[in-house]
Amino acid sequence: MSLGGERPPLTVIGAGGHAKVVIATARAAGWEIAGVVDDDPKLWATQLLEALVTGPCEEALRDPARTCVLAIGSNATRRRLAALARCRFASVVHPSATVHASVVLGAGTVVFAQAAIQPDTRIGAHGIVNTAASIDHDCTLGEAVHVAPGARLAGGVTLGDEVFIGIGAVVIPNIAIGARTTIGAGAAVVRPLPADVIAVGVPAEPRR
Repeated sequence: MSLGGERPPLTVIGAGGHAKVVIATARAAGWEIAGVVDDDPKLWATQLLEALVTGPCEEALRDPARTCVLAIGSNATRRRLAALARCRFASVVHPSATVHASVVLGAGTVVFAQAAIQPDTRIGAHGIVNTAASIDHDCTLGEAVHVAPGARLAGGVTLGDEVFIGIGAVVIPNIAIGARTTIGAGAAVVRPLPADVIAVGVPAEPRR
């Protein structure tokens, strides 16, 4: 969960469209935004939702005194940058989200508006539970997973590291999906899927 009590200002890593939603979520949850950092020099000295963009990212990531969140949509990139970091990572939860007290959120996980996470679910570091997504009871999600807007995971689902569940996709109960697999928008996953595939359709079938 997000830090309680006196919270340090939050540095947002990444200045793309996804960062806008992270900033909005953090502010709604009571965080002060210290600034945004990005590796693209063209973005430096610009503003993102009235937050100043500077760079490069490494300076913030290497600073143990900073509290940061990775606002980058790519699962692999978030995980790679986290492995280099010495900063502290905050988990950020929108106040309109429903997160049961038994849920465990890994460091740097962000839960957007209207999302729901049900009892005894565990989410690894740097996960994204996007707008109005729902994750039911007893699910286990690896590191750097992204559950896209409106996606639905039934109870007992297991996702490997860096899995992406597309917009509006559904996964039926007790299904396991291997690491780095992508589930296409609107797909219905009704059987286990291996690692490193793209699965689309109803029912979802691997294409690679």
